[in-house]
Amino acid sequence: MSHSVLALVANAGDGSITTFRIVDDRLRRLAVSEVAPGCSTFAVDRDRYLLYAAGKDPAAILSCALDPATGQLETIATRPVDANLTYLALTLRGDQLLGVSYDGGFGCCWPVAGGQVGEPGEPVHHRNLHAVVITRDSRQAYLVSLGEDLVARYAIGADHRLVAEATVAAPTGSGPRHLVLNAHETAAYLVTEFTGEVLYYRRDPDTGDLSLQDQTSVVDPQAGLRPGRFGADPLAERLIWGADLHLAPQQNHLWASERTASTLATVPLGLGGDLAPVTAITATENQPRGFAVTPDGRHLLAVGERSTTATLYLIQPDGSLRQTDQQPTGTKANWVRFI
Repeated sequence: MSHSVLALVANAGDGSITTFRIVDDRLRRLAVSEVAPGCSTFAVDRDRYLLYAAGKDPAAILSCALDPATGQLETIATRPVDANLTYLALTLRGDQLLGVSYDGGFGCCWPVAGGQVGEPGEPVHHRNLHAVVITRDSRQAYLVSLGEDLVARYAIGADHRLVAEATVAAPTGSGPRHLVLNAHETAAYLVTEFTGEVLYYRRDPDTGDLSLQDQTSVVDPQAGLRPGRFGADPLAERLIWGADLHLAPQQNHLWASERTASTLATVPLGLGGDLAPVTAITATENQPRGFAVTPDGRHLLAVGERSTTATLYLIQPDGSLRQTDQQPTGTKANWVRFI
């Protein structure tokens, strides 16, 4: 029998979050909670059963308390923000929340206490920010700028200020999007939107410096897709449209999604973190902007912006995916996290 895991899925079209329980390779829907219009990215404080979600129109951060028995969310506080947020990340201690805005072109750090989000530190600015990742010690953050083809490293300073340290380039026109660090924080992996690649950066654990080592395509070669570009319609022109990526807890595989062909690619990793060529391409939910891997590395849960179901996969020893269940969720589902 597998361990029971709570899965949370944000449905931007409905402004809701669906809570599932994963037991014995199956999904059981527990609750659907109304959160906010356009609800998308969210960060979870697993120790306190708190969730911080981005809402749109008006742009805000919603603090929600989760009942782990029923799966129901209750909004307990709202913090207005200057523009819609694209990505939220919480420090390990749960005392600071970082977020970035694609449309607003800024990143901020907010203090958090008891589910209340306080006044942010001074914002920093890059074009079309798409992700923010925090180191385990909460001292550094990496902000990914799709518009500038770079990753910017900041120190998290006093008064919740982000202090610029360095930037590292992604290939010109690649459209860097989401980034993950490996367990030892000696490697960073970045998925690109326009070229559909995973980039491997070696990370210096002392300084935080990133150096590009390798890259590999995660696009289905049978799909006939061409590189994307800023402002183009990828569906109308059949262009590459990379989205999300996640690592196996065992650090032996990663997976990346591509939205035009609606696929998940399996990328094996070497002992040193090196990339190997894709070994499996799995057709998945329509337009898979978001997915995630369970903390035990047993399952992957994928959703799609153009579907109304969530698909659960059992991860095979070789990193390929075997579907075990599919259940309804809301519309424009785009974010998945676990407790």
